[in-house]
This record gives sequence, structure tokens and C-alpha cells, in this order.
Amino acid sequence: MKILRWLLAILAILITLSLSVVSSFGWIGLIILIFGLYQSAQKRKGKVTFNKPGMIIAFGILFTFGAAIFSPTEDVSQETNKKEVASEQTEIEGKKEETSETKEKEENALREKEAKEKAEQEAKKKAEAEQKAKEEKKEQELANSLGLEEVIVSRTVDGDTIELDDGRKIRLIGVNTPESTTKTEEYGKEASNYTATELEGKKIWMQKDVSDKDRYQRYLRIIWLSIPTDDMNEEEIRNKMFNAQLVLNGYAEPSTYPPDVKYSDYFVKFAKEARADETGLWAFSEDGTTKGDLDPKETTTTSSNETASSSGTESKKEEVTTSSQPESYKNCTELTKVYPNGVPSTHPAYASKHDRDKDNWACER
Repeated sequence: MKILRWLLAILAILITLSLSVVSSFGWIGLIILIFGLYQSAQKRKGKVTFNKPGMIIAFGILFTFGAAIFSPTEDVSQETNKKEVASEQTEIEGKKEETSETKEKEENALREKEAKEKAEQEAKKKAEAEQKAKEEKKEQELANSLGLEEVIVSRTVDGDTIELDDGRKIRLIGVNTPESTTKTEEYGKEASNYTATELEGKKIWMQKDVSDKDRYQRYLRIIWLSIPTDDMNEEEIRNKMFNAQLVLNGYAEPSTYPPDVKYSDYFVKFAKEARADETGLWAFSEDGTTKGDLDPKETTTTSSNETASSSGTESKKEEVTTSSQPESYKNCTELTKVYPNGVPSTHPAYASKHDRDKDNWACER
């Protein structure tokens, strides 16, 4: 009987122990079972602490079974929760990686786009620079072919005289604006202001005709505001030559001084247009306000006294010659063929366009 009790006790312990492995709460039931067996042994020895140790043993076994029954569900639930948490964590990490990859791709795409745009801009700038260089080279070749010199205007002396930034003074060929310096002629200040507005501080192109300088050591030049493709094309002369614009806008009269006559015919034509419209200085008088090629020819009366002696008495003979049809010569070359030493202002062949230095003597040697 005693052996049987021990076998049952050992069996109960083993079962409870096996159930305790399933759940952590099973160990509590095992402890209760062992305590009950101990109290049962004490009861047999007469040392009674609890009257019913069998109830303790039964409670320990039942507690262990209960823990075993409910613990798997809890463990599975915990395991499931762990798996769900792990899955969520994995999903979050996957999303993070995906977001990171997407962001990295976007950044790479943005960098590639920026690099592409930068390369396109650099290529565009390079192409523009090359095109500009070609245009400048072509422009320079054209300027050289026309004998044009690129310069910068520093200041205006008066309507037809300027000074460059290198100190050279330039007298515009073929035109004469009213005086505004040592003396003042009507519309002189307006002409000077116009030249200052149009030229001061700007880049221009100068063109030489025949003469290099006048007697005042001023350079004689045609002024172009931009390079013409054909310097004898009337349309380009009207739109691009400043000398012509002075005449067209009524700030200057044409004033021809051979041998610089390349554009004299154009200037006379433009002056006639301005005079017909009473533009600028032509509004003050049909003859303008200064000397020029359109001034009327002078009719000169000359007297010569001839003293003769006849029959011992002196007689004076006065001859008056009046030229009703003044002589006209295209330039000094033609005039000096007839009058080698030139002519004074009282001579029928005198014309102001031949009197370059305005000393009332035309085509003097």
C-alpha cells in the first residue's frame, strides 16, 4: 500500500512536471502538489498542519492542468502577436527601404536632370559664344574691307566736331552745323546737343575719305553708327551714317570740300529734302542758318581802271563787268585748270564749297 502511494505520488509529480513545461504557470501547480504530498506525509506521522492535504494535492494537479490548457492559447497568441509585430516591423522596414530607394531614385533623377540642364545651358552658352565670335569676326572683316575704325566718343565739341577717348578730335566730313562755341549761330546749340545725345560715350565706326586732317589737325572722318554692308547704299547711308542724319534732321547743311566728295551728292539731296520740309535750321531761313552748298551763288561786280595817255592829256576809263551767270565748277581740280591760283569770293567762279578754310578764297594753292 505504501509503495502504491509512492508510485502515485511520483506519477502525479511527473505529470505535473510535464504540464509545467507547457506553461510557466504549471510550475506553481507543481509546487502546490509537492506541498500537498508533504502535508499528507506529515499527517501520517501525526503532525497535522492542514486537515485535508489531499485537497491541496488535487488543487495542485488541477491548477497545473488548467494552466496547461489555457497556456498554449496564450503562448500562441503571444507568438502570433510576436509574428504580427515582426511582420509589421518587417513591413515598416520594407516601406522604409522602399521609401529610401524611391527617395534615392528621385534624388538621382533630380541630379541627372540638373546635370542635363546644366550641360544644355553650357552647350547653349558655348554655342552663343561661338556664334558671337563668328559675328564679331565677320563684322571686323566687313569693317576692315570698308576701311572703318572702331572708336569710343568721349565728348562733343560742337555739332560737327567730337573728341574720342584717346584724345583725337574728329571733324565730320561734308557737313556744317551752326556755330555754338566761339560764336553762336541760330540752331547751333540744338545741333551740339543732338550730337552729344547721339554719340557721347558710345561706340562708333570712323571712315576716311581722302584727306586725313584739316589745317587745325582735326581728323576728317565719316561717322557710322553701325557697320553698313554696302557703304554706298542710300538706305544704309540714311539709317546708319551720322553725318547724313545731321543733314536729314536739319541740324547741318551740306558743305563739300574737295577732295573729300564721296558722299557730297547724297548730302545735297538730303538737305534739299530737309529744306523742303523746313526741318531744323531750314525753318529759320531758306538759306539755313550757316554756310553750306545750298547757299545762293554770289553775283559779283568788278571794276578796272585803265589810265591812258592821249595827245598829252590823261584820261580815265572805267569798265564795269557784271556777271549775270556765275561760273560753276564741280571741284577744285576743274577750277584750277582755269584759274591755277584759285579765286576770291568776289569772283564769279567762287563757291563756298571750294573754300574749305573759309578765308574767302577758293582753291588757293
